[in-house]
Amino acid sequence: MPSYPSSDQEQRLPAAGLHSRVTAIFERCRMCPSDATLVAETLVAADLRGVHSHGVLRVPEYVDKLVRHRVDPTGQPRLLRDSGTALLVDGCNSMGQVGSVFAMRQAIERARTTNLAAAAVRGSNHGGAMFYYAMMALPEDMIGLATTNALPTMAPWGGLDKIIGINPLAVAIPALHQHPIVLDVAFSYSSHGKIRVYHQKGLSIPSTWAFDTDGRPTTDAAKALHGLLQPIGEYKGVGLAIVMGILSSLLSGAGYGLEAGNMVDGPTPGQDGHFFLALQIAAFEDPSRFKLRADDIIRQIQESRSADGRNLYAPGGLEAETEARYRLEGIPLNAATLNGLRQAEAGLA
Repeated sequence: MPSYPSSDQEQRLPAAGLHSRVTAIFERCRMCPSDATLVAETLVAADLRGVHSHGVLRVPEYVDKLVRHRVDPTGQPRLLRDSGTALLVDGCNSMGQVGSVFAMRQAIERARTTNLAAAAVRGSNHGGAMFYYAMMALPEDMIGLATTNALPTMAPWGGLDKIIGINPLAVAIPALHQHPIVLDVAFSYSSHGKIRVYHQKGLSIPSTWAFDTDGRPTTDAAKALHGLLQPIGEYKGVGLAIVMGILSSLLSGAGYGLEAGNMVDGPTPGQDGHFFLALQIAAFEDPSRFKLRADDIIRQIQESRSADGRNLYAPGGLEAETEARYRLEGIPLNAATLNGLRQAEAGLA
């Protein structure tokens, strides 16, 4: 669940205005209007759900990729191989969001007739928050799954070499009356982007989030950014990250681990890989009955006893509440993120 401390330097921006502003920035990078709109939408969607590590914080980084680091602003993904329920997509060095939406749409469309379809993607770039693609399956009464590789920020359990990405997994499951169940987790205790937010605010991080370069737990966000992310569940988190990296990279021929770049020199353009799956519920169970039972599971969680009086949530419930509140009150952005937007606009003027 997203959790960021508030700051006196934060400003609240309406989602629609922020989306228009970010779209205009990407259009100035030579993206077509529809692709610019899409990438902006995925970033604002992350901010709306409180996932600021994958929100408009990323705009300066994305502009740099498009303008100076050979990501193709006009790249258009294409279907390379069609094996019925298995699809291979080449992102053609487009922005990761462009190739990811193309691939998930292909998987959903195929699953309408085959009930289950998977799409592996190569030739892509950073795709942002994975929940966006998993949730694309929900209006079709399907379960969506999305995973991606990531630049290495972790070591093998007990090691010091930064060779494993946190390689997140997102799963979206529809419900009838409740908010859908949406799990989007990386296999580190915290994301690199989230630690960046804390560093921007000059705040300490919990000692469970990262190791310094000597493999010791640290509360210093700056040392964490140069060190290693701590995996969830110790060796289990590392193992899950390795498996997601293999699904995202080896099936499609994308770069695995250091093949896709590193945190010092940055990503290698066009080496990211993703993996998407769409599963039609009606092939197994009546969708209404399935979603009604999902409602029951969510209510059981919400109505169960709390250890400290806080509300309890199924995966995605807190994010859905955050989105509803931010749509009314505006999205809170810190001074560093706002300054990054201004600098991106000035650099493209």
